[in-house]
Amino acid sequence: MSVLEMIKQTPLLPERYKTLTVEEMENRVREIKKELGDRLYIPGHHYQKDEVIQFADDTGDSLQLAQLAAKNKPADFIVFCGVHFMAETADILTDDHQIVVLPDMRAGCSMADMANIHQTEKAWSTLQSTFGDTILPLTYVNSTASIKSFVGKNGGATVTSSNAKRMLEWAFRQKERILFLPDQHLGRNTAYDHGVPLEKMAVWDPIKERLEYEGVYEDVKVILWKGHCSVHEKFTVQNIAYIRSKDLETKIIVHPECTHEVVQQADFAGSTKNIIETIEAAPAGSKWAIGTEMNLVNRIIKTHPEQQIVSLNPNMCPCLTMNRIDLPHLLWSLENIMNGQVGNQIKVDEETSIYASHALQRMLERA
Repeated sequence: MSVLEMIKQTPLLPERYKTLTVEEMENRVREIKKELGDRLYIPGHHYQKDEVIQFADDTGDSLQLAQLAAKNKPADFIVFCGVHFMAETADILTDDHQIVVLPDMRAGCSMADMANIHQTEKAWSTLQSTFGDTILPLTYVNSTASIKSFVGKNGGATVTSSNAKRMLEWAFRQKERILFLPDQHLGRNTAYDHGVPLEKMAVWDPIKERLEYEGVYEDVKVILWKGHCSVHEKFTVQNIAYIRSKDLETKIIVHPECTHEVVQQADFAGSTKNIIETIEAAPAGSKWAIGTEMNLVNRIIKTHPEQQIVSLNPNMCPCLTMNRIDLPHLLWSLENIMNGQVGNQIKVDEETSIYASHALQRMLERA
């Protein structure tokens, strides 16, 4: 069943949750957490709203949280406060008896949805005809279970924004060329740091089903899937120019899902974890403009009043799909568990899970 089909079959939030006060909902969540104890585990992604993140047992990035869920053997119920692909990864890595729940099935990821399995298999067939058996696929963990499975089946691995360079180095020891899914910006920035010039990178357009490249195909070393993060792509070089026109002391740090031009002009680029650790290690009074998701930036600003921190683009909205998870949906999912009517369970089929595990394990072995 596709994500869209699951969403269509998911009941809407009952009206009564819209009439409860915030205090009533918060108190009920606390009661349920206390009653379920170790049987319940709530991982919360960094981009979640404060109203949700306050109840997280752990916060982190998607893979980190899935790994923590896998280590949490006493937990029967894992209520993943993130998006669909994150809950899928948790289901792949956890034991069979553990039930993974996504509080709102509409919480997806536009980037992950830019590469579906049908598009990928078509692209692979065309690229194999063009380049022969010289390509190894890599996929960002921000991808669907079916894409992870495809990559695992074809000898490739997953990558995170923290280890993408190391995994690219490994991949080039296996094959002459790399297909990087689904985020072209992380792929381009990582390959460039590895020493691959831009003129040796092509882009596969899954909509037009063609390779965008002006040179000789033999020169291509990296094939970038034409996908992107709708949040990080909105940070621009104009944002950087504006910050620097106001104060040259402000350091600019961005996520590598930003465009190549933005990453090149920033002072620092790194994963969510790297951004958080960089700010934590910075001296009091230092000035920062951060180019990543707004919920996280606002949380960093609150927790580091000793520094002068702003968003690189103050007009940015939070990640809309990540923000589908809210307090009413969290409470609803927990009350369903208490009533023995688990809803919104994320379950990856066995074959998909096996090959996706191969892709994940190849990465984890090199962590």
